[in-house]
Amino acid sequence: MVQKRDRTHWLYIAVIVAVVSGVIVGLVAPGVGEDIAFLGSMFVSLIKMMIAPVIFCTIVLGIGSVRKAATVGKVGGLAFIYFLCMSTLALAIGLIVGNIIQPGTGLDITATAGKGDELAEKAHEAGGTIEFLESIIPTSMFSSLTEGSVLQALFVALLVGFAIQGMGRVGEPILTTIAYLQKLVFKVLTMILWVAPIGAFGAIAGVVGQTGWKAVGQMLVLMLAFYLTCLIFVFGVLGVILRTVTGFSVFRLVRYLAREYLLIFATSSSESALPRLIAKMEHLGVEKTTVGVVVPTGYSFNLDGTAIYLTMASLFIADAMGDPLSIGEQIGLLAFMIIASKGAAGVSGAGLATLAGGLQAHRPEMLDGVGLIVGIDRFMSEARAVTNFSGNAVATLLVGSWTGTVDKARVHSVLRGEDPFNEDTMLDEDQLHLPGADEDGTAGKTPATAGTATA
Repeated sequence: MVQKRDRTHWLYIAVIVAVVSGVIVGLVAPGVGEDIAFLGSMFVSLIKMMIAPVIFCTIVLGIGSVRKAATVGKVGGLAFIYFLCMSTLALAIGLIVGNIIQPGTGLDITATAGKGDELAEKAHEAGGTIEFLESIIPTSMFSSLTEGSVLQALFVALLVGFAIQGMGRVGEPILTTIAYLQKLVFKVLTMILWVAPIGAFGAIAGVVGQTGWKAVGQMLVLMLAFYLTCLIFVFGVLGVILRTVTGFSVFRLVRYLAREYLLIFATSSSESALPRLIAKMEHLGVEKTTVGVVVPTGYSFNLDGTAIYLTMASLFIADAMGDPLSIGEQIGLLAFMIIASKGAAGVSGAGLATLAGGLQAHRPEMLDGVGLIVGIDRFMSEARAVTNFSGNAVATLLVGSWTGTVDKARVHSVLRGEDPFNEDTMLDEDQLHLPGADEDGTAGKTPATAGTATA
């Protein structure tokens, strides 16, 4: 079989060139950089526009084609327990590294402190736990696809998926229609990704133009410490867990997801790679049901990078203000941030705003110190986004392994590069889901998995 030439590598070369060009423009002509920052915002908005349809189609197809509802419940339960444990571990690692490096010690904050009240107010506008739970229920079934809320789309998709599942064969025509809709959604997404270089150029030029290297250099130690901690977490913690539980290599997984990492670095948003992560994990050999539950849920509750950021930034601010946290205060802050990090998905500018809201509730006197890291937060957000993304990719494989919904032979084959991902369509040729006649639930498996079994 002759494979089609992959032309998308030119796209990602163009993204790299655009990022470098954006840095140059931001340094040489800061005003111009700030003026074109809207290009980056527009590109991210285009990506976010597609997230709800992708989640809806993926979850409905996955759940609707599985005969046993207990399978979905088991996946969701294991995923939630894992998310809670890993978020706690990420927060603890952030505290440990922060105490060792102490990047904020001796820093003069008088010129840069402030903006804390503004950010805290922004965080608290999202409300408390009750308001967060209420926000999951959309105004209408269709508004969940238009209001941009991942959790609302997830909620409605679960309802529709279980409803179709309960309809039996009567619901198969509906599944077929949604399968064609999914193919359309991924085609539109592929078209949008071709303007990624323009978005990356505008985003990077705007950030460099607004902050300059002086502001970044002032907090270089904190940035390096945070990046180091994220690397330790991804390769030292997630990598060991992945190898121990599944036998897969985190290095090969990172190489497999290399283009998604580049997209995240360009947009500073892990959401920009969510649709591609769903498609790639299905191609990797994880069943559609597991991917459809773990990935969207993880984007709201498995924020490992954000958890590390919250604790390290809190320690940094306390040290910089000359009021270091005691061990008891650090433990109390860790417990508070375990809860705060779970609500981060409901706040615009999640990391910084949640940090401000958490400090206001736990240590109000430290609130003004949030202004210290406003200038470099955008540069730290890449590490947050990449770590969040890595955590969700690993979580999908782990939950798939625990529930028996992953084809390990196929995973090894794909990670070795023997079965490359179809970049042109973001779906395998046989991945247009058509409800099968099998009553044992094989229709719910990814076509890639089924194809491996019959090859």
